[in-house]
Amino acid sequence: EMPREILTLQVGQCGNQVGSEFWKKVSAEHGIGPDGFLIDNAKETDDRKDVFFYQADDEQFIPRSLLVDLEPRVLKGIQQSDHGRLYNPENIYIHPEGGGAGNCWPQGYYQSQEVYNEILEMIDREADNSDSLEGFMLLHSVAGGTGSGLGSYLLEAICDHYPKKLIQTYSVFPSQEQGEVIVHPYNTILTLQRLINNVDATVIVDNSALDRIVGDKLRITNPSFEETNSLVSTVMAASTNTLRFPGYMNNDLVGLISPLVPTPRAHFLTPGYTPLTSARQGRVVRKTSVLAVMKRLLDPKNIMTSSNTRKGLYVSALNIIEGDVDPSDLHKSLQTINDQKLARFVPWGSRSIQVALSRRSPFSQSAHRISGLMMANHTSIRGLFEGVVNSYQKLRNKKVFLQNYTKAENFELEEFDQALECVTRMIEEYKNMEKDNYLDFAS
Repeated sequence: EMPREILTLQVGQCGNQVGSEFWKKVSAEHGIGPDGFLIDNAKETDDRKDVFFYQADDEQFIPRSLLVDLEPRVLKGIQQSDHGRLYNPENIYIHPEGGGAGNCWPQGYYQSQEVYNEILEMIDREADNSDSLEGFMLLHSVAGGTGSGLGSYLLEAICDHYPKKLIQTYSVFPSQEQGEVIVHPYNTILTLQRLINNVDATVIVDNSALDRIVGDKLRITNPSFEETNSLVSTVMAASTNTLRFPGYMNNDLVGLISPLVPTPRAHFLTPGYTPLTSARQGRVVRKTSVLAVMKRLLDPKNIMTSSNTRKGLYVSALNIIEGDVDPSDLHKSLQTINDQKLARFVPWGSRSIQVALSRRSPFSQSAHRISGLMMANHTSIRGLFEGVVNSYQKLRNKKVFLQNYTKAENFELEEFDQALECVTRMIEEYKNMEKDNYLDFAS
C-alpha cells in the first residue's frame, strides 16, 4: 500500500516554534535521532516514517517540511538548536531583507507575492519528491503579520495550484482579552476568511485555553512558549498517529477528516487531550482507563479552544485512543457515554463519538497506559468567531491603526468588509447546524 505523504508548511514565528516542537516529538516517536539518523534499535519497526520524512542518499531522515519566515531570528534559532541538522537547508526560506511583516496582515500578504515563486519552487520540489502526496499541513498563528498574511497567501495559492490535494491547518488564535499584538483582531478576521474559503480542515488552538490548561492542569505559572507549543505538538503528533503507525482504520488524512466535516464550510475542529504532562511538573502519574480518558476528553477543561462545549452541540467527534486497550472495553465505554448522554449531538447527524485505536510508538516515554485525543466539530466554536468579530468591530469603530493597513499598496478597506461578511455567515452556519432542518439549508 502506498504511503500518502504530507507536506508541512511552517510559517512565521509561531508556526516555526510549534513545528520545531512537532518534529522533535515525531522524530523521537520513530526512533530518529536529532541528526536524522536512526538510533540503533529503530531498524526493525513497522511504522510509516515516509508520511512525514524522506531519506537522503546517506539514509538520513529529513522532514517533508518547509520553514518560512520574513525575519531571521526564529529560524536561525532552530538551525542552531540540537535538531538543526534534521532539516534540509534548501527548505528554509528567510526573506532576503529580513524585516518581517510588522504584525500587519497586508505586509505579510503582499511580500508573499514578491517571493511566492521561490516558495512555490520549494513546494513543487517537495511534491515531486513524493510518490503520492495526499496534502498539506500549514502551521501558523492568525494574530501577527507573517503567519496570517503570508499564511493566507499560501493557502490561496496552494488551493489554486494543487486543487485536488487536501489542506489542513493548525491555526493558533490569540487570547481575545489581551493579545500580544494590539491589532490582532484585524489580522485574525482577514486570515479567518481564508481559513473558511481555502481549507479542508482547520484545527483551532487558542492561547487563552493553552495558558489556562498549563496553569490549571499542569500548575505552571508563566509558561514558556516551548511549554504551550509542546501542547500543540502533542495534539499534532496524536492526530497523525494513525497515519504513522497504521492500524486497521483512519490510515490516511482524508479518512480522518471526512467523517468530522459533514459539510465543506463547517470544517473547524476543536482538539482535546488527556492526560497532559509537562517536563517541569515531574512525574504525576494517574490511573488511566478507557472510560476515564473518554470522559475527560468531553470535559471543557481539557479542550484547547476557549469555546464552551457545555453550550451548543457536537456535529461530530473522533477519539483517538492510544495505548494498551482492549477493544471490548472501548465498546462498553462508548455505550456508557451514550447512555449517560454525556455528549449532545446535532439532531441530523450520526449522534455518536467515533473511536480509532492507535498503536503507541515503541520509543514513546509515556508513563500512562492510555492517552486520548479528541477532535470535535462543535457548534460552540462560533463563540470564538463572535469574539473575533466583536474585537474587530471595537477597533474598526474607533478607526484606530487603520493607517498601517491602508498604506500597504493594493489593500482596500473593503477587504475588511468582505472578511466580516464571510465570518458572519460562518457564525450563522454554526447556529443553523443546531436545527433539525439544517440539511435543507446546507444543500
